[in-house]
Amino acid sequence: MKRFVIGNWKCHKNLDDARRWFDTFASLYRPAPEIEVVIAPSFICLAQLAVHVKELGLVRVSLAAQDVSPFPKGGYTGAIAADMVRGLADYVIVGHSERRRYFHETIQDVVNKVHEAVDFGLRPVLCVEPASAMSQLAPLTDIDCEKMIIAYCPVDPLTFRIPESPEKVGEGIGFIAEMHPNRAIVYGGSITPDNAAEYLALPGLSGVMVGAASLEADSFAGICNLAGAR
Repeated sequence: MKRFVIGNWKCHKNLDDARRWFDTFASLYRPAPEIEVVIAPSFICLAQLAVHVKELGLVRVSLAAQDVSPFPKGGYTGAIAADMVRGLADYVIVGHSERRRYFHETIQDVVNKVHEAVDFGLRPVLCVEPASAMSQLAPLTDIDCEKMIIAYCPVDPLTFRIPESPEKVGEGIGFIAEMHPNRAIVYGGSITPDNAAEYLALPGLSGVMVGAASLEADSFAGICNLAGAR
């Protein structure tokens, strides 16, 4: 089973910082056949990093957009359509709690974004949380995208940097799997090199989504190498 280690840089790193990060990561990362590494830098870095990753010859390392417009190309000032991301990234993070909290995105916005991503060949990483998982997942039950990844991302671990217990994560995975069987499910919430192993060992979990620990190339490479060694 393919496993994923997804790094979400959020609103960090300019292009020079990002290039240095990838240079360091390339020196530490040990590719494994069953591991797919996905990095989500800021939009301003995507085009240049798409070239840089190829120049470094990184194996099974892909880029993700941190968001995408719920609308197609057109008169939407400030928006970045899925069609514009195609060719620069293979994945897109959709429905992150920070987008819903700070930018007031609705469930319908998220549904539209997933459909836009799928229409243009991007693989959505759909973020859900326990309190609203049912309402977030129900509209997408019949979506024609077998490659969609569901990221179980409880809000408290993101806010307070205290990871949810493996037992609770296991319960969340089970609930999601009942609604969306056979989909890859990853856990996101204060993953570090010290605790990643206990989450990667959970039955039914296809990987982890890393926030703060992905900002340092050595810690993120450590998580990737740990996943590959399991």
